[in-house]
Order: sequence, then structure tokens, then C-alpha cells
Amino acid sequence: MTLKDLKPGQEGTVTSVGQKGPMRKRIMDMGVTPGITVKVIKVAPLGDPIEVNIRGYELSLRKTEAENIQIKM
Repeated sequence: MTLKDLKPGQEGTVTSVGQKGPMRKRIMDMGVTPGITVKVIKVAPLGDPIEVNIRGYELSLRKTEAENIQIKM
């Protein structure tokens, strides 16, 4: 399951951040690391971006970024 699959109000634990390279580093620099809990706050009407609460702050991610974040509920 990926972060993109979660609905507003659902939360899960990050198991891995996919893809090597600059996108992975950027996502991890924003605080999305394995073992952290992420809660989906809202999804834009057309599905992009997705707003999540992580480490006490709100973060907006594109669907393409959220597809690379593996989650377990």
C-alpha cells in the first residue's frame, strides 16, 4: 500500500521510501522516513496534492511523490 491509497482521516506507518536519487532524498529531507506515522488530512478535489500531518506539521505532496512512499496500516 502507498501513501496515495490512504483516504482523509486514515493514518499509517512509513515502511520505505522508494526510488533512489534526488526525489528520495528530497522526501526524506522533509521528514518522511521509515518508522514515522503519517496521517492524511485532506486531498485536493482533483486528487493532487495530498496534505498529510507528519512530525507535527502539515506537508503537501504530489500524487507522484506519494506513490513512492510505502505504508502499513
